[in-house]
Amino acid sequence: MTTGNHSTRVRGAALGALLLCLSTLATGCSMNDAGGADDLGYTPTTLDVDTARTRTKEVSSQIFDMIGLPGAESTPIGPGASTCPEDREHLFKIRHPWSVYGVSEEELKQGFERLRQALPAKGWKVVSYGPNNSKAKSLTLLAESEKEHFAVNAELWVGSTDPKKKNLIGLSVVSGCFRAPEGTDLKGLY
Repeated sequence: MTTGNHSTRVRGAALGALLLCLSTLATGCSMNDAGGADDLGYTPTTLDVDTARTRTKEVSSQIFDMIGLPGAESTPIGPGASTCPEDREHLFKIRHPWSVYGVSEEELKQGFERLRQALPAKGWKVVSYGPNNSKAKSLTLLAESEKEHFAVNAELWVGSTDPKKKNLIGLSVVSGCFRAPEGTDLKGLY
């Protein structure tokens, strides 16, 4: 990833996207007296952390394909893992912030529109779409997979006159909670 304002902007947007996606995925969750999950709204799939990271990378790859910009560059950041607050000893989630850049502003706009149109055809529900509240009024999209427990938040950042800021599509893919196999120590996930 590049340095300077772009890196800060990507990290800030990724954190915001992560928080938004997690709040959407966590709706309806509650705790029982034992500190476990009463109701996630689904039964978490049991996967080891590395397999869950691989699955999240696959989802990100599918989203990259939907954007349809094979000549574009993407950030090489890998997925990170953290525990789910519903049961920090047994449940974890994966987040994968990344971006697409290195093509023209017009190509990015077309790619963002392709993503918006392709997601429903691939089993995703677009939860929100439109400009955000920033000064730039960046176009944003939030979608949830209807087949698997994943969400994606995408933002189109174009039109900056600052040569230090790249035009790009910033994305964050976040999983629902997975259950770690028996005996897995989730302390120290990253």
